[in-house]
Amino acid sequence: MDRVGEIGYNNFGTKMIIIKYVKSKEIYVEFQDEHKFIKRASYDNFKIGNVKNPYDKKFFGVGYFGEGKYKSRINKEYTKEYGIWKAMLERCYSKEKRYKNPTYEDCTVCKEWHNFQNFAKWYEENYYEIEGEKMCLDKDILVKGNKIYSPSTCIFVPERINTLFCKSKKSRGDLPIGVRWNKSKGKFETNISIDNKQTYLGSFNTIEEAFQCYKTFKENYIKQVADDYYSQKLIPKKLYDAMYRYEVEITD
Repeated sequence: MDRVGEIGYNNFGTKMIIIKYVKSKEIYVEFQDEHKFIKRASYDNFKIGNVKNPYDKKFFGVGYFGEGKYKSRINKEYTKEYGIWKAMLERCYSKEKRYKNPTYEDCTVCKEWHNFQNFAKWYEENYYEIEGEKMCLDKDILVKGNKIYSPSTCIFVPERINTLFCKSKKSRGDLPIGVRWNKSKGKFETNISIDNKQTYLGSFNTIEEAFQCYKTFKENYIKQVADDYYSQKLIPKKLYDAMYRYEVEITD
């Protein structure tokens, strides 16, 4: 029986059409989306919608697996690149995650990286490790204030460097970064976190003086850390350069 032209929908709701019918256990369907992926299947699976399309946007309504050599699992364990890709999408598109961490409210992932295969290729070309340190995917050191995860704006950084650029807006209140009001002294104080330890920098009569102290110290400290890592050839030059040109602003 020739069933060419018969229409069905897979379990994700994507329309598919039989374009070739060899026998009941060997048919070829074409998915009716922009990618027009062709998949071999059985007619029974076609009828119940059990035909997978690698371009179905199964991950938070935007991400899809795509076609290529990169895998989500090896020996039943999730690959590192898959875990990072999925976490990136979750930060940007999960309502629950954005509610818990409002700093990701306006963040998005570029269309190219909706496809896991594209992200995994970039990961393979750019990922590196530093012994004893956790690596983080960063989107706003190379381009300050950036809200888009993309090949041109992202870089892997050790967690120690990543935390240098945390602003902690939720916990610090309305005062500029690095500044707090000491009610008992009637002064504005400046503190900075270095390797998870608070360091006192001084007391000042005005917010501007306190912030300027923080700004000078923080920018010099970022350069010091950059020199330390780069002199040991641990970080790429574009990260080193970005750290050297980074400026702390009172609006941060």
